[in-house]
Amino acid sequence: MTTLGLGGPARRVTEPEREADVIAAVREGDDAGERLLVVGGGSNLVVADEGFDGTVLKMVTRGIDLSAQGEQVSVTASAGEPWDAFVARMVEEGLSGVECLGGIPGLVGAVPMQNVGAYGQEVSETITRVRTWDRAAKRIVDFDRDACRFSYRSSVFRGRDEHVILAVTFSLSKSASSARIRYAELSKALGVRDGDRAPLARVRETVIALRRKKGMVVDHADPDTKSAGSFFTNPILDGAALAELRERVAGVLGPGESMPMFAEPDGRTKVSAAWLIERAGFAKGHAMGPVAISSKHALALTNRGGATTRDLVALARAIRAGVSARFGVTLENEPVFVGVAL
Repeated sequence: MTTLGLGGPARRVTEPEREADVIAAVREGDDAGERLLVVGGGSNLVVADEGFDGTVLKMVTRGIDLSAQGEQVSVTASAGEPWDAFVARMVEEGLSGVECLGGIPGLVGAVPMQNVGAYGQEVSETITRVRTWDRAAKRIVDFDRDACRFSYRSSVFRGRDEHVILAVTFSLSKSASSARIRYAELSKALGVRDGDRAPLARVRETVIALRRKKGMVVDHADPDTKSAGSFFTNPILDGAALAELRERVAGVLGPGESMPMFAEPDGRTKVSAAWLIERAGFAKGHAMGPVAISSKHALALTNRGGATTRDLVALARAIRAGVSARFGVTLENEPVFVGVAL
């Protein structure tokens, strides 16, 4: 049930197909005092070798409703809708706002949890409402955008299980063209300038091609995709931490080289975790037994076959310790950990 192919057994698995059945299953487990783990595509999940001593609820609900409101269209999708298929349909419908997020595995219900983003877009830009089941209050509760408390790869839902996400509503724009392109790699691949627009389908296809080159599109024939995607988030540093990092980095920069950095709206600076990992001595393909860094992208940790979660975590810890020792920056995991921690 995970794209890493790791993790022990669950005590029980249920796959409710309707929202009402999801609620009934959660209520039944809560009333019995059972532990609950909601699983979507398993693409952002690291589960302990011991497994999960409780009920795993596999989200498989379906349904997409569109409602036009002038040039905007409100789109509500059930939590169990596959995310990439959702993006593809929105592009086909001529709706702009999520086209840069194609090729990302998982389900619609997972994207608000970590504020999924890529190539200059984040779902927080278009999400207007998240419909949830409040396990304590035993009722449906809607979160508007502000209540979701979105931030970089996080939200009010990340790392918490008080609410089970049932559906997500997006506000998308009627347009044959994309939102303004805000990512240099994508602009270059499209042959446009930063801030320009491009045809929706072309943007989605280009993004998927870029992701595929990095092993970030699940492909059972490609061992580099047996991962949880980006394993670490890009550090966001204040002025003092950035100044210290600059001093440490000076010794590893080659002629004409600079450290990739990106200004954040709050005045802090985001730096590339992949760049730090490689400069700390962990090259693409670096292996520890049956686990390895992807040969295509330094942020992906892969199961090469016969691995355990313990193996994976050992590699992640070694990378984190190496980056900390060399640059004084502590990397944070992006996937959700169940029964294990860095």
